[in-house]
Amino acid sequence: MLKVKVTAIGNSMGIVLPKEALAKLRAEKGDVLFLVDTPDGLTLTPYQQDFESQMDAAEKVMKKYRNALHELAK
Repeated sequence: MLKVKVTAIGNSMGIVLPKEALAKLRAEKGDVLFLVDTPDGLTLTPYQQDFESQMDAAEKVMKKYRNALHELAK
């Protein structure tokens, strides 16, 4: 477990993440992280929670309209 401290950043509050945490998240300066409310508490993740369901929907549409999309790509 890593310990972080809430600190003032301008007119806001924030935390500074240690290098070890950033490495595990594979996050770099400028990346967006998501704070997700789960039954176990809050989770910090670099992945958007509903991204997988959006990709599944996109794949279904692409499969259904495969021929039309192929013609449009010409």
